[in-house]
Amino acid sequence: MADAIVLPAAERAAHPASGPPARPALRPFQAAIGLTLAACVLVSWIAIHVAAVFFLDLGWRTAPLVPIIVAVQCWLTVGLFIVAHDAMHGSLVPGRPRVNSAIGAFILTIYAGFAWRKVRSAHMAHHDAPGTADDPDFFVDEPERFWPWFRTFFARYFGRRSILFVSSVVTVYILVLGAPVANVVLFYGMPSLLSSLQLFYFGTFRPHRHEESGFKDRHNARSNEFGYLASLLSCFHFGYHHEHHAQPWVPWWGLPSQWRRSR
Repeated sequence: MADAIVLPAAERAAHPASGPPARPALRPFQAAIGLTLAACVLVSWIAIHVAAVFFLDLGWRTAPLVPIIVAVQCWLTVGLFIVAHDAMHGSLVPGRPRVNSAIGAFILTIYAGFAWRKVRSAHMAHHDAPGTADDPDFFVDEPERFWPWFRTFFARYFGRRSILFVSSVVTVYILVLGAPVANVVLFYGMPSLLSSLQLFYFGTFRPHRHEESGFKDRHNARSNEFGYLASLLSCFHFGYHHEHHAQPWVPWWGLPSQWRRSR
């Protein structure tokens, strides 16, 4: 079972062949829980997406719903990426690498047309050398400034493939399916852009930015001090980031207990 959990090279190197192999601890019913939560996130995202983009009539009566829908859809979009992230580590469905790859590839495609292998490879490189010049997610020039780092981060992942995908979706929605332009912008464009900011701030910038206090170990990551609800709403517990780097086989919904244990 352990060989189905994807460990970064740095974690594998910590267990040489002469010593005991790494044995990630799996949680009871981990696959069932992970798939159920993933289905809840995906079905909710699709339902709200279709209803808001194609069927919501914008006007004075529905105006108060707009920020609520955008906020909920932004949060669910973050959740989609976190599910794909678990799939990268094999913690979504332990022991089923093909299932993890299929689910992760599908989610990354509908998220922004991302290529599964490219994103997964970059994420493993991030785990191998977090917060260093070899980390593709790190901005070594200004590791304490949000916007320069985000600009570089966004440009690295949102390339021609993503631009073509999003442009194609928008074209089909408006010209073929007749979706109102305002609805597409508000309920497809805005949640996607805002979710990238949310993911970056809580999942990359806060955990890995340089501060005077520094980091406590080679993971170059810190965890937030949020309670359970704030952690869930901010980034599906991905803010418990040091725990994730220390044990990358723990699924997102298992990070709170890991964080409490480490405290």
